Amino acid sequence: MVTIDFSDLKPIKNSTDRIPAIGLGTWKIGGNFVPDYSKDTLWIDALRYGIEYSIEKIGFALIDTAELYGAGHSEELVGEAIKDFPRERVFIVTKVKSENLRYERVIRSAKASLERLKTNYIDLYLVHWPNPRIPLSETMRALEKLYNEGIVRYIGVSNFDVRLMEEARTYLSVTDIIVNQIKYSLLDRHAEKEIIPYCQKEKIIVMAYTPLEHGKVLRLEIIRKLAEKYGRSPAQIALNWLISKPLIVTIPKAEKKKHIKENIDTMGWRLHEEDVKLLDELNVRKIGRS
Repeated sequence: MVTIDFSDLKPIKNSTDRIPAIGLGTWKIGGNFVPDYSKDTLWIDALRYGIEYSIEKIGFALIDTAELYGAGHSEELVGEAIKDFPRERVFIVTKVKSENLRYERVIRSAKASLERLKTNYIDLYLVHWPNPRIPLSETMRALEKLYNEGIVRYIGVSNFDVRLMEEARTYLSVTDIIVNQIKYSLLDRHAEKEIIPYCQKEKIIVMAYTPLEHGKVLRLEIIRKLAEKYGRSPAQIALNWLISKPLIVTIPKAEKKKHIKENIDTMGWRLHEEDVKLLDELNVRKIGRS
């Protein structure tokens, strides 16, 4: 029997559903922009381990992918990895790429993702990047059709600023954006100026990617000191700072089981309030981006 800590499950607006604060990112699993089949067995095994461990730890697993990743092969690997788990225990996020934001292409992309994922619905479908050459109204109308038909349970966006989020929401009539997936970390705080305050006011989840800045965050002296204080890894300190905030979820990518476990074990505890404040006040400009 799993004892769920609800502070590690972030609420979805206008719903009783919640999603885990830490998910499994899959960028470069299955290839970059073209398929890579060289490590399929290892990748599937790692994904299955992450899903199983997250379900064991918190009752659910969150996994993020996109049609862009490995030209769809990442979705195929996710589809293979999830097949032995109860579908309702895995919350799948995937994304439509920016060149496919015309109405009919959004519909086709979603159905193609369903086939690769070997599932009959997508939990959360995101616009991967905005495309100024395609009317946003057309894209959002297609997303709402997918929602109405039950192909997707929730819709959202990625890499949208506040102005675009506000515009996108005006084109929706029966549902709303529940997530904006953006780059956010201790070393990249640009979103704190406008995007995060707006999302928190509107109860939109912020899904943070690149939370460890490819390891740069782990080299900060303050992170190392806090890791020693808590008996945790530097990565867990940096990730816990993120998920300590309301409506912040993060999707670190890891291929090795020990790193996947380390990420998931970021849940179940919290930094003390004074240490969260210490990291909040970190002078990013002073420490640089080296």
